[in-house]
Amino acid sequence: MKQHEEVTFNTLADNEDIQIGYSDNDIVVVDSIQQFTEVKTAHVAMNAVVICTNGKVQAQMNGIQMELHKNQVAIVPLNVTVTDVMISPDFNLKAMFLTNRILQSFLREKINIWNDMMYIHRQHVVTMDEDEILFYTHFYDMFTLTIAKGKDNPLQTYVIQSLLRSGILALCGRMKQMLSTDTNQAGSAALRGNVKLTSKVHFQYFLDLLYSNDVKRHTVEAYARELCISPKYLTAVCKKISGKTANEWITEQVLENIRYYLRQTDLSIKQICDKLAFPNPSFFGKYVKDHFGMTPIEFKNS
Repeated sequence: MKQHEEVTFNTLADNEDIQIGYSDNDIVVVDSIQQFTEVKTAHVAMNAVVICTNGKVQAQMNGIQMELHKNQVAIVPLNVTVTDVMISPDFNLKAMFLTNRILQSFLREKINIWNDMMYIHRQHVVTMDEDEILFYTHFYDMFTLTIAKGKDNPLQTYVIQSLLRSGILALCGRMKQMLSTDTNQAGSAALRGNVKLTSKVHFQYFLDLLYSNDVKRHTVEAYARELCISPKYLTAVCKKISGKTANEWITEQVLENIRYYLRQTDLSIKQICDKLAFPNPSFFGKYVKDHFGMTPIEFKNS
């Protein structure tokens, strides 16, 4: 690897030191790294789940010190800059890199757990006990067997993605256990008025509101009004904590809902349009065309 690395699908595929176990348009699974020279800086342009299978690594992740040992898992949101990387000679890993689209598709309403972990509590390391390691070892064996035996299966991509979704959901369950005590304490204190609402709390309330609404496509002003803060402050808070504006968060969720209802349900275009509170099918069609490059029918059948 170079001293400065932009970690994308292409760089992973082109790096001879990295053994790719599986890849499609949304997912890359890395089995191991045969040779890993020191990286000064890496910009990770995808969401990543990295399991340290041997040795250890130290690094700064967006300025936060992180150390990963054997049987620990690092959870990294997209667009993170990793610096000051130091790796033991015996270091190795297994990793999964995911686009935001597939992560949203895997987690659906559980995405709030991931976001709480990444942006509110900023916890990026999960330590596994022996039973958990055994579970994920068996899970990974099933995954590799599916790849090896299912090459002629026309639905192989769907089978593989279903397996990976199960693994990500299991990891999110573990993350929720880690966060439950802290979240309950912070929420109770805020309700009692014993703590001042911070930018992180406002951001969490915004995400809770966004995920709880069946209709996501509201303006930043409407969400800010619900939270009793200004749109400018809400946008600044979102950008500071997550790197994305409030409008980007809203658009991302609207597009995920559209994708889900068009691809995963039998609802008509008119029914989806009504369910997502678009004013009319014509407006809905233009919105889908602008964001996906095809009409709703074309996207549904693609």
